[in-house]
Amino acid sequence: MRIGIDARFFGPKDKGFGRYTENLIKELEKTSAGNAVFFVFLKKQRFDDYIPQNPNFHKVLADYKWYGFKEQIIYPFQLKKYNLDLMHFTHFNVPILYRRKFIVTIHDLILRYFPKNIFKMPAYFLVFKHAIKNSEKIIAVSEHTKKDILKYYDIISDKIKIIYEGVTGEKSQLSNFNFQLNSKSQFSTSTILYVGNDYPHKNLQRLRLACDKLREEGFKINLILITGFISEKELNDLYKSVDLFVFPSLYEGFGLPPLEAMKRGLAVVSSSASCMPEILGDAAIYFDPLNVDDMAEKIKKVLTDNNLRELLIQKGFEQIKKYNWFKMAQETTEIYFNRY
Repeated sequence: MRIGIDARFFGPKDKGFGRYTENLIKELEKTSAGNAVFFVFLKKQRFDDYIPQNPNFHKVLADYKWYGFKEQIIYPFQLKKYNLDLMHFTHFNVPILYRRKFIVTIHDLILRYFPKNIFKMPAYFLVFKHAIKNSEKIIAVSEHTKKDILKYYDIISDKIKIIYEGVTGEKSQLSNFNFQLNSKSQFSTSTILYVGNDYPHKNLQRLRLACDKLREEGFKINLILITGFISEKELNDLYKSVDLFVFPSLYEGFGLPPLEAMKRGLAVVSSSASCMPEILGDAAIYFDPLNVDDMAEKIKKVLTDNNLRELLIQKGFEQIKKYNWFKMAQETTEIYFNRY
């Protein structure tokens, strides 16, 4: 069997999609995939980042910009040359002209709720509909994403398979935050961390306002926003130096950053929107992301209650056990060979 993987999103520099694609391929190399031969299609700028570790995996240069003209017109003809039995598109941007068998991973329907360019939206809807309607199978990264797909597209539920992502990063021990914080106190400053993009739906402005509100009440708060690329080592060092992770997003398909924070031993305060309660379970304290007062109150609750914070850290260590990249690759392999 000849299987292609669209890896033009590859590696941490391509944010969540890149982490998903990179870990999928690395773990697929470890699975038992029979006599299948894999062709991994990469952009030029990511081509050297991937070095196959399995002789059945071959990388192919496919230097086509995401969401561009060449992706839709030229890329499908390149894919056709490889005579693939199955193609796995790891994002919704499937070329409309590609007519062979394929599966697609849908991470979210974010553009349904937060459109970026109204002039490009008709093309987005056309491409997305093609991916949904013509795929052999759809991988959704959460129950929430599956429900969103079924809300907007008339397909049978069984066509969608939920496969959770894994968690990246080294596991840390409990951090050294061991003081009670209260207003008008002489205690040390607390540092709050956010890691992720800076798109409007990430809701960072309300997070800033919540921190301002706490400062007005007398709390000493440092807010660190990491919205660009940072190396794994730098990120690990940063996690060790902060006291709390806050995730204010209005919409997510899965939400890796708070899970990665849990793995590194941080308590998490999160938005209650979209998939977050599904993914984080009882290992986080939730707030209404549209309510700055509620956000500030929940942050304060964790900062002022050591016992609660320690409980959240322990629950976080348990919660992340549900998410494993190798398990994700195994379940994906099952779809490759048993799609019907």
